[in-house]
Amino acid sequence: MAALVSRRQTHFTAEAQTVAAEDSSNARLQSRDVLVRWREFLRFRKGGVAMIAKRSFGKTSDGKEAHLFLLINSEGVEAQITDYGATLVALKTPDRHGNLADITAGYDNVAGYEAGKSFFGGTVGRYANRIANGEFTLNGVKYRLEKNNGPNHLHGGFNKRWWTAEDVSSPQEPRLRLRYLSKDGEEGYPGSVNVTVEYALTEANELKMDFEAITDKDTILNLTNHSYFNLAAAGDCLAHELTVLASHYLPVDATQIPTGEIRSVAGTPFDFLQPHAIGERIDKDDEQLKIGLGYDHCYVLDKGSGTAPALAARAHDPESGRILEVATTEPGMQLYTGNHLDGSSRGKGKTYAARTYFCLEVQHFPDSPNHPNFPTTVLRAGERHQAGTVYRFSAK
Repeated sequence: MAALVSRRQTHFTAEAQTVAAEDSSNARLQSRDVLVRWREFLRFRKGGVAMIAKRSFGKTSDGKEAHLFLLINSEGVEAQITDYGATLVALKTPDRHGNLADITAGYDNVAGYEAGKSFFGGTVGRYANRIANGEFTLNGVKYRLEKNNGPNHLHGGFNKRWWTAEDVSSPQEPRLRLRYLSKDGEEGYPGSVNVTVEYALTEANELKMDFEAITDKDTILNLTNHSYFNLAAAGDCLAHELTVLASHYLPVDATQIPTGEIRSVAGTPFDFLQPHAIGERIDKDDEQLKIGLGYDHCYVLDKGSGTAPALAARAHDPESGRILEVATTEPGMQLYTGNHLDGSSRGKGKTYAARTYFCLEVQHFPDSPNHPNFPTTVLRAGERHQAGTVYRFSAK
């Protein structure tokens, strides 16, 4: 244990020195941010627990400065979050030997996120996933949304909005709260919605995300975090062993809108009730895999909805030993294997090509407003939406 602690201390000392060198050469960073980061890294070396620090993350095209918030626990696990899109920029977790690496896709500064089209790490909404023909009817009124995914509406623009960040850490864990007001009519949605997401990093190596929202007018809402993972932090994700606790999934039409059928996974390449490598069956002669160019489908979680997060999926990289468990209160989870990453995006010294990263997007079902048999995503005026997701990390 002493040797492991020493390695972690060495890691933080080296990273602090690197940060200081970077900061000294970057006039955009305020000296106060540099001092905060130094003090926090040094506090870790003295045995501190909760860690949070703040630095500049560059500027958008209109000159507005973004900030990066660093949450670190005593195990060395680190989450980096920006107030642009309430985006999870990086997650550094240890492998079986205690070596830390960033296991998420992302960019080097806010400019990348402003230009990017893949929703890397973003908080997406007002409606995560697709809505057919960009329209739905609520209380007898038809609403038309922006069509940004062929004939359909996809996700919305929360990941391109500025969120107000607040440090609400406790002595036990660093916690960051981000708020955004989505005004009535934004992207065609009804109602002004106050949205909050809180990130907390625990000593159990869990990144918790708590979502809340309240509206002044009946609307629809579906929120998720859109992080892309590669637990090896290199290569592709096809050897990752995946378990999904779902006996059914939602087949889609040619534009990737659910047909309305809730189909059994039995006897199909979509059966991950027992662990399978992601790439083991991804190229099978299956109509649904051909439509998605791989996995890009919503699973109907066996656990259903709940008030406390329950296990939905588990991914394991045999090479590094890293394990990711996802727990949620939501009834569905979109498995996406990065099929549309085409190598044109770069960040963190990497090129993002197809199937190098995968997503486990916990959420309500796509196109629910147009499918009465799906769990409702209607949020009534004055009601409070609450949902929780946990990313849990370990290694073996």
